[in-house]
Amino acid sequence: MRATWRGLPAKRHEIGWEPGLVVPAADGSPLLTDHYFPRAAGDFPTLLVRSPYGRGLPWSPMYGMLFAEQGFHVVLQSCRGTGGSGGRFDPWRDEAADGRATVAWLRRQPWFTGTLGTVGPSYLGYVQWALALDPPPELKAMVVQAGLHDPHAFFHAGGAFHLENALAVGAGMTYQHRGTVPLVRAMLRLKRRLREITTALPLRKAYVPALGDVPWLDDAMTHPDADDPHWHGTSAAAAAERSSVPTALTTGWHDALADQTFAQYHRLRRAGCATALLVGPWTHTSAMQQGWPEVFAESLGWLRAHLCGDSEGLRPTPVRVHVGGEGAWRDLDDWPPAPATTAWFPAAHGTLTRQPPTDSAPLASVRYDPADPTPSVGGPLLSPGAGPRDNGALEAREDVLTFTGPPLTEPVDVLGPVSARLRISTDTGHADVFARLCDVDARDRSTNVCDGLVRLRADGQAPSAVTVAMSSTAHRFAAGHRIRLQLSGGAHPRYARNPGTGESPAEATALVPARITVHAGSVVMLPAGNQE
Repeated sequence: MRATWRGLPAKRHEIGWEPGLVVPAADGSPLLTDHYFPRAAGDFPTLLVRSPYGRGLPWSPMYGMLFAEQGFHVVLQSCRGTGGSGGRFDPWRDEAADGRATVAWLRRQPWFTGTLGTVGPSYLGYVQWALALDPPPELKAMVVQAGLHDPHAFFHAGGAFHLENALAVGAGMTYQHRGTVPLVRAMLRLKRRLREITTALPLRKAYVPALGDVPWLDDAMTHPDADDPHWHGTSAAAAAERSSVPTALTTGWHDALADQTFAQYHRLRRAGCATALLVGPWTHTSAMQQGWPEVFAESLGWLRAHLCGDSEGLRPTPVRVHVGGEGAWRDLDDWPPAPATTAWFPAAHGTLTRQPPTDSAPLASVRYDPADPTPSVGGPLLSPGAGPRDNGALEAREDVLTFTGPPLTEPVDVLGPVSARLRISTDTGHADVFARLCDVDARDRSTNVCDGLVRLRADGQAPSAVTVAMSSTAHRFAAGHRIRLQLSGGAHPRYARNPGTGESPAEATALVPARITVHAGSVVMLPAGNQE
């Protein structure tokens, strides 16, 4: 690891390992657990890491070994039904109770000092929020790395099913805990059959030839409504709303869970809870790969400060973000740094201006055909194609609209949440609107910065007002670059296609094209960054 990741701290202790310990779950099911510890005299705090992805690579070296050699007991546990643990894995349902049962087991261990922290990414972040819904008194610090608290939002934010990411999670949760070879084979099957799966009619169960039957994935696909009883009790959002446990958060600008991380941060701040936020130039996976030296240093500093009384590793400000286009880190007192926004208006002939157009005529229209869906390019995916990408080929398609500003005479910083308030009409009343902010350089290369999608349901052909939340960013548009708004009727297979019929995308068996028209009065709101 030290050869791969430069900058990891020097080892403080030799470590020991107790594998295969059995911890009784809330219902008595055996939860297999590995214990890593410093081979040194004295008391050390404990870190709890609970995972549905097994206890081998990468969790053993990155969490068990690295943190133990820095002076922590590390309890690395397989969630029920995974990695040899008993019971049936039912995502989201049992983590709070099983986490509390594990803490009860810790209290009986002679090496447990009563000082507990939690750490981990993705689903390993969700289990932390689940424990924090009713936090044990021993819980003194949390480190949630690119983690989620709301499963429904992961699958359905914006009203469309997040298809490609859902399939990736289905493969990971089903196969990773079985070992590297089964996971790699499943991912290869998924990659080979991705087009076949994502264009099937009906979409439901089309993944079975690649992943096998995954009941929880089928349930997620067929329950789009957040108020459906299926989702009751799965969101752990309330944990942050009333938390007093100091919590460090990490995400990346192209992380599929970035919006959930920002929501966690704002809830913790409103609750008056000590919190820190690190946002890097990462995707969901690269944060734990290329970004690991920064993420590990941030995590270690937070845990030492709140579990060991050593604040030397804390940075002076609560927020640290990487500014794209500038390639530099910026320390801030809060996020976003300022409430001010600037308005940019789509106008005739594909222009983007600071002045609202005076003509009320429609600006442009595009035909979206779900039988030949607008493809997704880059962005917050869990696949290797995630992140910033050249959008040139995408924007050359007839089903993509662009509105582009003039070359900038000086740099423009955008720091905070971006949104597009659009006036849209359709000829069918059923359409999706995908909006993306792009940076167009002096060579006319268009690179995605942030984006979002919303499902539109309109009555008649009169324009409807719709707001597309385009996530957040910290980005500098350099002098000579241009700001671009990109609009289309979808981004496939990132999102399931809107069939255009009003049917559920999971059950639809017919596809109807839709014409989407953008009207004057639309506006892109860019949060104003601090100018230097």
